Amino acid sequence: MGLFCICFFALCCPAYRASWQTNRYNHSKNYSLGYMPFFCIWRNRLAKFEQKLTEMLRPAVEEVGKELLGIEFISAGKHSVLRLFIDHEDGINVDDCAEVSRQVSAILDVEDPISTEYNLEVSSPGLDRPLFEKAHFEAVVGETIEVKLSMPLNGRRKFKGLLEAVEGDTLVVVVDGQDYELVLTNVDKANLVPNFTK
Repeated sequence: MGLFCICFFALCCPAYRASWQTNRYNHSKNYSLGYMPFFCIWRNRLAKFEQKLTEMLRPAVEEVGKELLGIEFISAGKHSVLRLFIDHEDGINVDDCAEVSRQVSAILDVEDPISTEYNLEVSSPGLDRPLFEKAHFEAVVGETIEVKLSMPLNGRRKFKGLLEAVEGDTLVVVVDGQDYELVLTNVDKANLVPNFTK
């Protein structure tokens, strides 16, 4: 398996983010999530795969004193991306990302969960920090968030509004004065909306 590493600072609106990118290639196998007739089934399978990777890599990240917020896997053939978001109370810089990249690469080499070429990206959360777990949402109650659902609610999948509360496994989001109850298990992707007026 060959490795090609690029270290860079991502300077993009709205959030500065420190990142480390590694290109990984395996000549012998071809990995695919497979075709699914319904998006919800495909997304559920992908979510389980991301959760498996999170459980596999979290101990390695914590070993170097960092927190693994979550993982995104974008399946796109040889352009696939495995993206890890890490955090620390003192912040994250490029050296931190590089250290975590080396740490998790050792695990990925042994376990080989993705048997095709892909880019490994380790990133700080940035100002538009991603929200993966219930605790992440509870920490930003009263803030504006963006949510993308796996299955539509009232004909829409995208919501941007004030996170009013987290009640059990449900997010209460206020959009244009109307409350929407979004079930956590139906959340495909979510992130904090930066408030530059504070």
